[in-house]
Amino acid sequence: MRIGILETATLAPEVKNEYGSYAEMFQRLFLSVDDQVAFNVYPVINGQYPGSNDECDAFLITGSKFDAHGEEPWIIKLRDYIVDLHEQRKKLIGICFGHQLIARALGGLSQRSKNGWGVGNVSSEINQVKPWMGDENDPSFKKQFSLLVSHQDQVVKLPDQATLISSSKHCPISGFQVASHILTFQGHPEFTADYLRYTMNKRRDLIGEEKYNKAIDSLKRPDDSLLVTRWMLNFIKIG
Repeated sequence: MRIGILETATLAPEVKNEYGSYAEMFQRLFLSVDDQVAFNVYPVINGQYPGSNDECDAFLITGSKFDAHGEEPWIIKLRDYIVDLHEQRKKLIGICFGHQLIARALGGLSQRSKNGWGVGNVSSEINQVKPWMGDENDPSFKKQFSLLVSHQDQVVKLPDQATLISSSKHCPISGFQVASHILTFQGHPEFTADYLRYTMNKRRDLIGEEKYNKAIDSLKRPDDSLLVTRWMLNFIKIG
């Protein structure tokens, strides 16, 4: 399996040296679950795209500091590329910014959340069980999952063809699926607690002290990043 990572952020050198780029974070994550996965990285923020949509078995859009509802030329180009992948029924996964931009590209809506910053380890309820999640009759099946989150924006309206798959109190649309080829999550399975703590420390004044303290405390709990990674790999294989 080859995954094309569409990178939508450029991290500062000191941050990249400590934690890796977003593409490197995803590569570590997927390889921790399946060491046979291969990758191509396309910094779409710098205008670099696949020469062919057949170069990879699936594509993944990373998170970004930019707004998915923004009008920067590279965001508009990526939005149009999402439509192209959708029309060709190419497997596509969106994380955070990617989740939001896919919604926008297909007729949904993403905007600043009225709930303010979403940060920390946040649980989502599964709204609809899908085959790639596993057997819901298995005693070990989880009806909810938790991921690390860091976002001001969120999807507030699904595309018409999308199915809601998960919701949290802070973010009612925390995951959705389109047919058997698009899957998205608001949370960050690729983030580590250390990296999220670093980003929250930088944004502490913006987040607010009460929310910051609760989010820091939530990092003591385990998250379900490996479970969600298995879901993503299953989705690519079976849809």
